[in-house]
Amino acid sequence: MDFKDEWDLDTAMKILQNQTVDSKLWAEAVEWLLLYGPPEVVSLLLQASTQATENAFPDLQPVDYTPEGERAYNVAEIAKALDISEEEAERVIAQKELAHRKKYFFPGGSDTIH
Repeated sequence: MDFKDEWDLDTAMKILQNQTVDSKLWAEAVEWLLLYGPPEVVSLLLQASTQATENAFPDLQPVDYTPEGERAYNVAEIAKALDISEEEAERVIAQKELAHRKKYFFPGGSDTIH
């Protein structure tokens, strides 16, 4: 089943608002909303994500921006911040690209993602 078809807006929003839901399920609902939610929800989630990233990983800085204004990060720096190998980070990103049918590696090379 396609990731897009696994959720709908009503279900994702209910999960997002549930204070006792499993964190993995909550993260999947946020992921779905970022990809397929209405623009106003996507905007709010991206703002929250930016703030959370800045607070949790103050040393992680964007290396570029997409034409749409999305932040782009160096994969090695993301791996370092998460205390995982660069190969593991690349594997997770590749899985997300496959599941979402969307490219995350920046056209400039595989060392930068958005």
